[in-house]
This record gives sequence, structure tokens and C-alpha cells, in this order.
Amino acid sequence: MSLWTPGGEHTPSPSPEPQSAPTPSLEDLSPDERRQLEAMQAEMAEVRAQLLAAPASVVVANHAMGIYELAAIHLTAERPTLAEASLAIDALAALVDNLEGRLGEAEPTLREALAHLRAAYLEVRGRAGQGGPGDHEADAGA
Repeated sequence: MSLWTPGGEHTPSPSPEPQSAPTPSLEDLSPDERRQLEAMQAEMAEVRAQLLAAPASVVVANHAMGIYELAAIHLTAERPTLAEASLAIDALAALVDNLEGRLGEAEPTLREALAHLRAAYLEVRGRAGQGGPGDHEADAGA
């Protein structure tokens, strides 16, 4: 393969394969390390089983509340970061609006949380005197 460059056609030389660290095998582990590995694997299997048993709406709502917290952290920081808050608010709105009727019992709470975030965003933006030229986040989905 060749590449066109301002100086003409150039054929790059093949790169050497990256050297990777050898992957340890179970035989390389001490008995204590094997027990730790087996305990971690059992714990991961238990978490997976719990997730499998939970309705997806509950897990999605839990993640949505994490996004809510992320937006709130950016809005309540000593120096609020509106662009970051806006992204989190828009992500929460995407979940809530696009999954309407599918979020189970948490849906009204998530809608209320989204409304509070939008209002808080506008309040913080107003206090900061932002919203003029260069404020590309507009109204954070409001």
C-alpha cells in the first residue's frame, strides 16, 4: 500500500508487531492467587445472576439516576461546568423520552428528576451570566 504525500508517493515500511506481556496461565498462579481468582469469578457470577433476575426497567432506571447524579454534581460544583451538565441532562432526557412507558414504577420519578435538572441548569446558567455568544449548550434540552 502506498500513500500520497505532498512530496510524492510514499510506501510505508511495515511496523513491527507490538510486544505484549505474556498472559499468565492458571499454572503460574499460587494456590492463594487461585483462590482469590475463583472467589472473584464466583462473585461476578452472583452479580450477573442478580442482574439477570432484575427487570431491565429497574436496572435502566438505576443507571438513569446515576446520570442524574452526574448532572447534579456538575451543576452544584464550586465552578459549575454547564457543558458537562448539559450532556448529562440530554442523556437523561434521551432515556426518559425515548423509553416512555417502559421504565416501570421509576418513570414518574425520572421525569420529575429531569424537570428539576432542567430548572436547576437554567438557574445556574442565569447566575453565571451565561447564555450569550459561544454558549453552545443552549437550554440543556429545556
